[in-house]
Amino acid sequence: MNKLRMGVIGLGNRGFHAIQHTLLKIDDVEVTAVCDEYEDRVENAAAEVNAATGKVPFKTTDYTKVLERSDVDAVLVSTAWESHIEIAAAAMEAGKITALEVGGAYSIDDCWNLVRTYERTKTPIMFMENCCYDKAELLATSMARAGLFGEIVHCQGAYAHDLRYEILTGKENRHYRLRNYIHRNCDNYPTHDLGPIAKLLNINRGNKMVSLVTVASKAAGLRDYVRNNIGKLDKSLLEVDFRQGDIVHTLITCNNGETILLKLDTTLPRFYARDFTVRGTKGFYEQNTNTVFIEGIHKEEFWHTPDSYRCLLNNAVEFEDKYLPAIWKEATAEDLSSGHGGMDAFVFKAFVKAALNNEEMPIDVYDAASWMSISCLSEESIRHMGRPMSIPDFTNGKWITRPPKDVVEININ
Repeated sequence: MNKLRMGVIGLGNRGFHAIQHTLLKIDDVEVTAVCDEYEDRVENAAAEVNAATGKVPFKTTDYTKVLERSDVDAVLVSTAWESHIEIAAAAMEAGKITALEVGGAYSIDDCWNLVRTYERTKTPIMFMENCCYDKAELLATSMARAGLFGEIVHCQGAYAHDLRYEILTGKENRHYRLRNYIHRNCDNYPTHDLGPIAKLLNINRGNKMVSLVTVASKAAGLRDYVRNNIGKLDKSLLEVDFRQGDIVHTLITCNNGETILLKLDTTLPRFYARDFTVRGTKGFYEQNTNTVFIEGIHKEEFWHTPDSYRCLLNNAVEFEDKYLPAIWKEATAEDLSSGHGGMDAFVFKAFVKAALNNEEMPIDVYDAASWMSISCLSEESIRHMGRPMSIPDFTNGKWITRPPKDVVEININ
């Protein structure tokens, strides 16, 4: 296989962006089919492919037609969250190498179905969590592997992003978030923060997540935004009772004793952040200020916390020469412009490389199932006032013997 012939199923913001800014720039990829339930999206995506390549891809509103085609080796599933697992399972059954976009699961049964379909078909599948490839997360992982933070005790992260306008224009823009924020209350988007943490803690490879507790605040942000901006929104939103809490916290315990704190924060005013933090017996890394503190190197000099941050702000750059993985040191301008600052290029190139060379996927089906399960488990925990929920072992015991695997090669000289 010289080129990976790909079909893209789901052509909303994420799917169209993947074609426009990433897939069409990868020499080893040919987009041969495009699919969405809305015909205008199909036509727009096909026109984008034609403009870049001079070829018109197969067009359809029925994803099963893509799976039947002999000129499709692999598919990207970037549909609404509700259909991710159904379509990914169908793709594996059809023998199509599967790239599954991020999102949370709606039931544990769905997660098991994903795993069992893979184990029965052996069709490769990769969960496309781009944040596993971001610069900050990979730098911190490299430093952790080198022992700079000592024994890792706790990690935390967030999906903190003001999405109020995007959510509330979901009807006009045919976006699935609106219906989810109306009907559900959970951590609906856990993997941007959890994925890199799970990789750092070797989850499913010598470690596993055991249980979680989730609590949610009241739902006030969307209601307030509607009232104050009704002139530019659908007036029927005034009658909507949103269930999704504005701030959702999930605390996860791991088999090896670490804890993970996740936060969903998408319906109040704020700037974007992922709060990625690694705490160990010898120091810490904090993404929001790009700060490293190592015992014996840095001193606790100030009682006034802002002075400490001011002193160490962005000092992680001092560690890049030794610890930043080569993938970022060698990043091209095209990589960095491909989407989300470069991590889209890296995650798709990793998928394509593994697919073409029949290699193990760097983010596999067990990662997908365990990370996605946090959504439905958090929903159940919230429903029962913070009840602890067991997290299934989707590896069925194989986590004990599976060797650690980082998403990129990490060499510490």
